[in-house]
Amino acid sequence: MSWHGWSIGPSVAYVVVAGLLYWLGGRRRRSEVQSPLRTLSFTAGLATIVLALDSPIDGYADRLFWVHMFQHVLLLTAAPPLILLGRPWPRMWRALPLQLRTPVGRTLARSRYTAALRALTRPLPAWVLFNATIVAWHIPAAYDATLASDTIHNLEHALFFFTGLLFWARVVNPGPLRPRLQWPMRVAYIVGSMIVGWVLALTLVVEQHPLYAHYASLAARPGGISALTDQQLAAGVMWVPGSIAYTIAVFSCLYRWLEPQSSRPRVPAVPTT
Repeated sequence: MSWHGWSIGPSVAYVVVAGLLYWLGGRRRRSEVQSPLRTLSFTAGLATIVLALDSPIDGYADRLFWVHMFQHVLLLTAAPPLILLGRPWPRMWRALPLQLRTPVGRTLARSRYTAALRALTRPLPAWVLFNATIVAWHIPAAYDATLASDTIHNLEHALFFFTGLLFWARVVNPGPLRPRLQWPMRVAYIVGSMIVGWVLALTLVVEQHPLYAHYASLAARPGGISALTDQQLAAGVMWVPGSIAYTIAVFSCLYRWLEPQSSRPRVPAVPTT
């Protein structure tokens, strides 16, 4: 269903459920001081998902490569860190009835799949999975496949978002019990991922022919731009807006790293593999 370029897709169900759990979890711990900034950040993260996938951006993404790239930037570098800054997991977990939380918690603790998932959340696997996902979906054959199939396209978006959560969780620290990277390692972790995006952007800039058959075959594009110009604009989106979240995170980590020892919280080290 659509209304003036806005639509109601599968992502709306996720946003509604997540928002409802977050709200209920806050109501069940009224004695606890709730941070308005965390709530605002979480809400902004959910709104970013809707903006990326259910606004006119999604419609223009099929006709303009640079808009499609902007959509990816929102899902990879905007929505995940905003949601994680809201510290959602404890609050959403409290929204579930105690009679459900207890057996589910025991089942998860004993499941072999939980151990595998924990392994993916470690720094190196999370970094590799996030960046491999970005690179793999920008291979021309894979990219064109997403534009030919709604199912594949939805899978791509889901992988962008959920691997984004894995990656940014090592930067944002959404929970007090999560082991943290030391500040120098965290800076390297962020910068390494930003470089991957830059390499992709440079590839799009230096390529003298359109890489993606879908966009190359369009008879006309909004604004009357050529397929090659569209591709170069997409590279610019990946390079500049795509670097904003990384840059903010790097400077934040550098500040925390270099601030006086007396005011710096102790950050336990964790293995990087």
